[in-house]
Amino acid sequence: MSNTDSPVYGAPIDGDSYPPLENLPQHVGMIMDGNGRWARQRGLPRLAGHRAGVENLRRVLRASVELGVKIVTLYAFSSENWRRPIAEVRGLLSILRDALGKEVGELHKNGVQLRHIGDLTPLSDDLKEQIRAAVELTRNNDKLIANIAFNYGGRQEIVEAVRRIVKAGIPAEAITEALINEHLYTAGLPDADLIIRTSGEMRMSNFLLWQGAYAEYYSTQVYWPDFDKDELYMALKTFSQRDRRYGGLNT
Repeated sequence: MSNTDSPVYGAPIDGDSYPPLENLPQHVGMIMDGNGRWARQRGLPRLAGHRAGVENLRRVLRASVELGVKIVTLYAFSSENWRRPIAEVRGLLSILRDALGKEVGELHKNGVQLRHIGDLTPLSDDLKEQIRAAVELTRNNDKLIANIAFNYGGRQEIVEAVRRIVKAGIPAEAITEALINEHLYTAGLPDADLIIRTSGEMRMSNFLLWQGAYAEYYSTQVYWPDFDKDELYMALKTFSQRDRRYGGLNT
């Protein structure tokens, strides 16, 4: 199926012309899927696809800033991905380490604030320190907030929030949605308005289960390494045309 044949696509964009959109999502989640299939189509090992996917992050973050998105949450490594072959997991950790060394300075220069969401516990001490240093270096940047969901799971996040609430001794009758929000990894940020998944899959895969309760969903057949500014614009355009009712009716 070609891009223009798919029901999730609109009309192709002509060159670099991006008409302004009136209704932009403030917070966009991205399930970066299809790296392995991208590599397989080219006769390359899976890790080559993951490297290409990391290289594409820079382009997507730049496009997000240029198109007016303020917050992105990128699903980089799920809490279930540890079940993959050991060699692939080690390769992914190595790619993350290399990316932190090569990309953080440029992202900082361009005003991107990096945040980590997920559990750092299983990572090596040096990788934990790299992540913390990147977060600290970029903490005051304000052009774009980029949450990197690494060793992240939506159910795990909610369980951890409940544990923190119980540990704080908060009584059951005082627990509200707002209180739970305050104990999530994304505390202080608005819920996701739009969740994009590449590679044509139609599932959430344990991503932003709480924050995405009323997010609009957009699926594209394009694999993540090929997801570019045109593709992001089409996702934002589709979102701008949706009628969001949050369970009610618009009159």
